[in-house]
Amino acid sequence: MIKRLGIVGSGIMGSGIAEVAAKAGIEVFLRSRKQATADAMVAALEKSLDKQVEKGRLDAGERDQVLGRVTGTHDLHALADCDLVIESVVEDLDVKKELFRGLDLAVKDDAMLATNTSTLPVVELAMVTERPERVCGIHFFNPAPAMALVEIVRPLTASDETIATARSFAEACGKGPVEVQDRAGFIVNALLFPYLNNAVRLLENGTAGRDDIDSAMKGGCNFPMGPLALLDLVGLDTSLAILDALYDEFRDPNYAAVPTLRRMVAAGHLGRKSGQGFHDYRK
Repeated sequence: MIKRLGIVGSGIMGSGIAEVAAKAGIEVFLRSRKQATADAMVAALEKSLDKQVEKGRLDAGERDQVLGRVTGTHDLHALADCDLVIESVVEDLDVKKELFRGLDLAVKDDAMLATNTSTLPVVELAMVTERPERVCGIHFFNPAPAMALVEIVRPLTASDETIATARSFAEACGKGPVEVQDRAGFIVNALLFPYLNNAVRLLENGTAGRDDIDSAMKGGCNFPMGPLALLDLVGLDTSLAILDALYDEFRDPNYAAVPTLRRMVAAGHLGRKSGQGFHDYRK
């Protein structure tokens, strides 16, 4: 049973997972490299909870209890007594490997380590530790408080106990876990990103315009968001990295990023986070 959770990473996923876990009664330690950033993550969580109180989704007492379970820290060793640590840092395998080496030394011997990666090989992270049987993927989707799915990723090295504990943790957080083998893209991204990539190809080839492509998939498939708007939400740089990882593993042409996507990333047009992508968010 997971009573103390460590989260490493200062992005929106880290704070989202923290909110989900703290609401489930789990003590959470949010770690960022700088204390100011860790404090900002806790402040962002407080702001999110305040909005929920204003909308009547949460009462003030519950908000205070959730916040009371969350601690921000810059010290990796503050995670020493955590039962599970989930990393949610940049999607760069070398960065994640270095972090897992540090976590392996910092946390107690029987703790589990997990990655929130959506694409990268979990086994390579497991093998830089002295506890490969206790390493798996626990992939939450963005935004974590709203999205029901968690992919539990089983590398070759993970024990049945580790996978069962990861599944129980996800269920305790109110999520619906699915188990998947450690192959690039897992389930969702392996199916989703060829679709997104081909939407850019349609635009690049002049088959249809941006708004018509997005409208067609919303109206024809009842999707809540069109593919080009979804790419902007995910981030074009993140999307490109996912496609490159998928192509490196499978060499399937469907995963080969179309030139327009690569050039937009080179131009710094990354979607919502940069203010400009396939749609313009600077207004």
